[in-house]
Amino acid sequence: MQSETLITPPIQESNNNLPHHVRWAPLRGIPAKRRLQMLAVCIWISLVFISVASFLFLATYKLLWPILIAYITFICIDKAPESGGRLVERTRHWTIWNYFADYFPVKLIKEYDLDPTKNYVFGYHPHGIISMGAFANFATEATGFSKLFPGIKPSLLTLTSNFNIPIYRDLIMSLGLAAVSRRSCESILSSSPGRSIVIVIGGAAESLSARPGIANLVLRKRLGFIRLAIKHKAPLVPVFSFGENELYDQLENNKESKVFKYQKMMQSLLGFTLPLFHARGIFNYDIGIIPFRHEIATVVGKPIPVPELKENQKEPTEEQILQVQKQYIKELESIYNKYKDIYAKDRKQELCIID
Repeated sequence: MQSETLITPPIQESNNNLPHHVRWAPLRGIPAKRRLQMLAVCIWISLVFISVASFLFLATYKLLWPILIAYITFICIDKAPESGGRLVERTRHWTIWNYFADYFPVKLIKEYDLDPTKNYVFGYHPHGIISMGAFANFATEATGFSKLFPGIKPSLLTLTSNFNIPIYRDLIMSLGLAAVSRRSCESILSSSPGRSIVIVIGGAAESLSARPGIANLVLRKRLGFIRLAIKHKAPLVPVFSFGENELYDQLENNKESKVFKYQKMMQSLLGFTLPLFHARGIFNYDIGIIPFRHEIATVVGKPIPVPELKENQKEPTEEQILQVQKQYIKELESIYNKYKDIYAKDRKQELCIID
């Protein structure tokens, strides 16, 4: 076993609930590096809009219509999102991702070595509003994933609907992203050794409780990723990102409120929901959708071994699944308790599994 932990005090840009006044960023005196970091984050946040706008702009040229029609047809029949994506390794090393990660900044902490001859299922917690830490650590090389875990190729999984967006879909697939469907997961875990998946377990339900100082996890009823890991003999790796919930503030939406009911209705109809959140802007520190500058420390914990299925046993039993879940939660709590006084000093409560 090897531990490569780097412990430094967290860097935080304060967040305010409904500020009484707006603090404007100075026009001069800000280092060029910080401006580039802001630019990188803005590009990533607006990438869906940029992709759609670019496609529509190209569609204004009739000469390009045959190409665009062929492209849309290709999107409809392309099976790559369900087959592990279409990774282009050099895309993960683009300089823009270094600026993106340095904005917060994001760091990756390894607790144990991982065997490159095995496949793994990484469970990422918490979801936060947009899972910035998951993207920086597992979809890019900005935090040095391949150096810390040589031989392991992670595929961050996201909603299948993201692969219906022209241009955007091809970029995220080049970063190794794939659809978070059963077929996709099984395709990756059945391929070559070292191919692993990263699932943000809490999903849309957990994003509704993402607030600074609070770590409420939707985990207890999420058993599908454990069943998948057992079937494919892939150890489970718990991952906890301190600071993920500190990037945005969110409108109060207790379970009795109309806001919460509308959000859950949207989730049931569309498969995702939209938290009513805010953070900072490009030119101010209090209002906007740009995340606060708050350090994200992502800790990759000890892999949890899974039981082998007996001969002719196609599915794991409920007892096997719950036993692995118990070990998984225990390791997740161990990570949290080890680092909470370093990276969660301003917490309002301890780690809580709400569902």
